[in-house]
Amino acid sequence: MNQHAKLRIGHSACPHDCPSTCALEVELLDNNRIGRVHGAKANSYTAGVVCAKVARYADRVHHPDRLLKPLVRSGSKGEGGWKESSWEAALDLVAEKFIAAEETYGSETVWPYFYAGTMGLVQRDGIERLRHAKKYSGFFGSICTNLAWTGWMMGAGALRGPDPREMAKSDCVVIWGTNAVVTQVNVMTHATRARKERGARIVVVDIYDNATMKQADLGLVLKPGTDGALACAVMHVLFRDGFADRAYLEKYTDDPRGLEEHLRTRTPEWAATITGLTVSEIETFAHLVGTTKKTYFRLGYGFARQRNGSVNMHAASCIAAVTGAWQYEGGGAFHSNSGIFKLNQDVLEGTAMRDPKVRYLDHSRIGPVLTGAEDSLYGGPPVTAMLIQNTNPANVAPEQRLVRKGFLREDLFTCVHEQFMTDTAKLADVVLPATMFLEHDDIYKGGGNQHITLGPKLIEPPEGRAPTTMSMRSSESGWASATGRASA
Repeated sequence: MNQHAKLRIGHSACPHDCPSTCALEVELLDNNRIGRVHGAKANSYTAGVVCAKVARYADRVHHPDRLLKPLVRSGSKGEGGWKESSWEAALDLVAEKFIAAEETYGSETVWPYFYAGTMGLVQRDGIERLRHAKKYSGFFGSICTNLAWTGWMMGAGALRGPDPREMAKSDCVVIWGTNAVVTQVNVMTHATRARKERGARIVVVDIYDNATMKQADLGLVLKPGTDGALACAVMHVLFRDGFADRAYLEKYTDDPRGLEEHLRTRTPEWAATITGLTVSEIETFAHLVGTTKKTYFRLGYGFARQRNGSVNMHAASCIAAVTGAWQYEGGGAFHSNSGIFKLNQDVLEGTAMRDPKVRYLDHSRIGPVLTGAEDSLYGGPPVTAMLIQNTNPANVAPEQRLVRKGFLREDLFTCVHEQFMTDTAKLADVVLPATMFLEHDDIYKGGGNQHITLGPKLIEPPEGRAPTTMSMRSSESGWASATGRASA
């Protein structure tokens, strides 16, 4: 029996904001420590493969710099002065500050701010229950998906597509707008299987010569924001050269004749001047997908990183409709399966307590919000208290000078629930240590696959953590429970 076979193995799911949501096998050294993390072989999408970052998760779980005890600021904001506190005292302080803010400006002055540090449904979304119960300002998550999802919905009408495992049954896999070798290794697992077993071609479309491009049979490096021009020229060729599936278009699309007419002037020559590609590259790509019915278009989140991303995503998604690739196993277009999971989260999020009159604040506009821009506050009061989980806006949000200026306001009270002393935590008034994904129960759904996966508690958190669910205590507050924060 080898050493690995002697180890006790726990099963979980990767909590990170990645479509793969890998099912995991975790080496459990004892009740407090883990060893290596492996992709679960029994999960047909993960297929035993996991990225290097997650494989070495023990480095993070057992890192000496993890926060262990609540900290309360001493001295001026951002200067790094802290004193340790008990959980009871720290939570009472947070509750008292929030109540004082409400009494001055009303409940909308408090803004719970969170995002995708964990994709566990409980640890990510449970904060909404607190928000609804207290009628705090709402949170509109705008940084990541909006442009891509809007463009996809314009074409497909639902956030779903062919099972990603069908890539292994394709004759051509087009990886467009995602550096899968680095960020979605499981996409490459199934694409390269198609190449090995079926002789499938792999096409990569992106804006630079990345690691995925180096694996391509055909690599197209185009200018940023010009994906739509390439897609239009490809569809022009499909109509021009008889590769459009007109019967499919008539049955399943709304205006194929109008599309063909619109594309009449969108020639490869026209697109070449816009995209920086050659006419030959565009023609070659168009003929490849036109003659390969089982073509699988894997469209990534690169479309969300450009100002015209919605129209570009819409155009790219339409190619599979023009060829009729959706009819074939191993064909079609895929962006996210988020729309297939009809989980009822009403209890988790406390939606029965939701007040539709309460404003929503845009999380990518946190800088203007915290510096009092009227167009960002939507006529409501200033934000004077925040609870931040699962995100690090001082590092990732736009207009970082404004973000930092806002956090340094003396009239803003900020509580950050974190695993490490991030840039945002350094600007807080109270920092509460958080568990990691192996230290609490949660459930995960795979945006890039079909699976719902349980992530149970496998080890005890380091000494000093509070229980996963934090009860914000105050005899006057009436606070609802706020769930603890999971993996960053």
